[in-house]
Formats: sequence, C-alpha cells, structure tokens
Amino acid sequence: MAELDLTFSGGGVRLAGTLALPAAADGPVPAALVLPGSGPIDRDADMKRLRLGISRELAGALAAAGIASLRYDKRGVGASGGDFLHTGLSDNLADGRAALAALAARPEVDPARLLVVGHSEGALLAMALVAGLTAGPVEATPAGVVLLSPAAVPGKEMLAWQTRQVAATLPWPVKALLRLLRIDLVRKQRANVARLEASTADVLRMGGRRINARWHRELLAFDPAPALARLTLPVLAVTGSKDLQVDPGDLQTLAQLVPGPVETHVIADLTHLLRRDAQVASLSHYRKLLRRPVDAELLRLVTAWAERVTAAPRP
Repeated sequence: MAELDLTFSGGGVRLAGTLALPAAADGPVPAALVLPGSGPIDRDADMKRLRLGISRELAGALAAAGIASLRYDKRGVGASGGDFLHTGLSDNLADGRAALAALAARPEVDPARLLVVGHSEGALLAMALVAGLTAGPVEATPAGVVLLSPAAVPGKEMLAWQTRQVAATLPWPVKALLRLLRIDLVRKQRANVARLEASTADVLRMGGRRINARWHRELLAFDPAPALARLTLPVLAVTGSKDLQVDPGDLQTLAQLVPGPVETHVIADLTHLLRRDAQVASLSHYRKLLRRPVDAELLRLVTAWAERVTAAPRP
C-alpha cells in the first residue's frame, strides 16, 4: 500500500488526510471515502486517549483488495484546520461531501466506482451524504455505501437506548457507588438531553468540561429514516451483537427502509469498537479490546462486498 498526503477545503476550512493506494494499480482504481465515528478523531480514527485505528485498518484491507481510500482528520484535529468544539454534525456532513469530491477528482481513482464507508457517526454521515448525492453529478455519485454500527432511529432515541445498555452493564462496584450517591444514569441522561435541547450556544459546560453542544443538538434531532428511504444503490450494513452504542435490532428497521439492494449482518460478540468480546459486554473492557486489531471477519466481509460492487465500471 502506498500513501499520499492530501489536503482539500471543506466549508472554507483546510482539511488534511491520507490517500491510500493499492500497491499495484493498472489505471484508475475503485476508491472508498472512510468516515469515522464521533469525537475528536484523526484520519486513523484515533484520539489522544483512545487509539481505535479503525479507519487505518479499513484502508489497509481495502488497499489489499485493490481499492484506494481517503481518510482525513476532523476539524480541529491533527493537521486539519477549524475548531472541533464549534463544529456541528452538519459541518461534518459538508466536510464529507468535500472529501468525496476531492477523492473523485484524483487521477488515480475511477470516479464511476466510488464507495462511502462510515462507522458510527460516520455511518449517519455516509447515509445522509449518499442520499443527497444520488441525484448529483455522475463523477461524485457513489456506487455503494457501507454502514458499520449504523443507527436507524432518531438520535435522541439512540442515545436513550445507549444509556440504558451502558447502565445495565456497569461493574457492580460502580452500580453500588451510584446507588450510594443516589445517581440514576437514565434520569440524569434525560436531564442532560433537555438542557442540550434548550441551549443555543455552540459550546456548553457540562459535568465540569466543555462539550460541543451544537453537534449534540444536531445529533439528537437527526432522523436517519428519510436518508435511508432514498438509498437506491447497494448498501452493506453491519452491527455487532454486543454493540452498546447502537441497537443491533436497528438493522431490521434499516432493511425495511432502504428501497435498494441491502445486505445486513449481525456479527456475534462484535462490539462498537469492531472487536469481539467473549464476555458480557461492558465499556470497562474497551481499553483491553483495543490491544487487538479490528475483527478479521468484519474486514473480509467489507472488502468482499466492496470488490463485488466495484467489479466493473458503472455505465
């Protein structure tokens, strides 16, 4: 795999990323835009205290299958300009649109064989991006979209489900401490959501730290259903059975909403980190899980599907 540094403009902000190319390429190759999950994540899907490496490993697997990819640092992260705390979900979508155009314009890439691959927040952006581009210019219209850990319900409903799952899987000493302090995580989450929805500033201080309030408001209000209902191109959607952030049952809703060809998979024991956990799912296992690479079966599933969808240039 060969890698090139690449810069492009998204909403007036200079964004920096990496174009990964297959080791041996004969003419323009198919390519994928890789969109990561939430948080101040760089082009490899790493942040300061949590090195996920998801985007980097996806790029390597795609390159081994003969597919180029573009991944990039979010606003205010790594070599990209902008301010992460003042960036909304809509800004991230605009940046994804700019990244897809930059990828389509590369001479090494066949613009008729583009894919969009998104994980978590990136899956929401991918479905919205592709749904908005299906009537766009041919050179920037994807041939397919891969949704990893996608939600199919509004953000507010997704976060409520997430809180219930996390609260139920906390270690017993933590549960005991919360009971002692009379803290109900579900009720606290509802209060936080109400405060976020009532706010108007980009940044809000909650729990002793500054958070991106605008991004949270836009996520709470985001409903995937309209975007999913416009996807007529091939869709691959994958969730792990032990995902605590997104309900694996959302895949059924997704399959019912998408009018085009859709393939869904629930991978046993797979977590939101795209690593497997043989134990009862818990956030407390995350740092240990990150010592392992991204699940090999997941990577094989994504690359095999991507090869099929991009096997021949589209008319």
